[in-house]
Amino acid sequence: MKRSLPILALALSTTTASAAPRTETAVLAGGCFWGMESVFEHVRGVTDVVSGYAGGSAKDASYDSVSSEGTRHAEAVRITYDPSQISYAQLLQIYFTVAHDPTQVDRQGPDVGRSYRSALFPQSAEQARFARAFIARLNAAHIYKAPIATKIESGGFYPAEAYHQDFARKHPYYPYIVVNDRPKVAALQKRFAALYKG
Repeated sequence: MKRSLPILALALSTTTASAAPRTETAVLAGGCFWGMESVFEHVRGVTDVVSGYAGGSAKDASYDSVSSEGTRHAEAVRITYDPSQISYAQLLQIYFTVAHDPTQVDRQGPDVGRSYRSALFPQSAEQARFARAFIARLNAAHIYKAPIATKIESGGFYPAEAYHQDFARKHPYYPYIVVNDRPKVAALQKRFAALYKG
């Protein structure tokens, strides 16, 4: 899928982590939220990850409704992070490299449907500008064998049901987790050793 990743390093060089002791939020959609949550909860500087539904409306932000593919939601994660330890650029690098396949349209692996789409939900104008520039650089570099499917969208975030939260951590031997999500965490540890936390 990926030939090389030099453009990602270039993108990282455009943003430095702030020294201010505060938290910021990122909302990323990239297939089943179990795997996305599992990856980002192992990232140094991330203080909280919540699985949920981005886009759509509050009234039908439930697993049954979203799974019917009749809503406008995407399964997503809301990441709270300390920008003095990790930048939005680094989160995007992990997102585009190990958390999911950004070239798949309305699917990730065995999961098919618009709710499994690749999408960024910027939480500020600055994030939106950076996300557009980041995707443009990736496209210009032709790092992937297929076009990037990731869209930049807007909309609210609604936490998923309690049984979805920390699913991979609570059920490490669940077959779906073993096959689809453990390899992503292993790739995070290998490719981003300095950012990995056990």
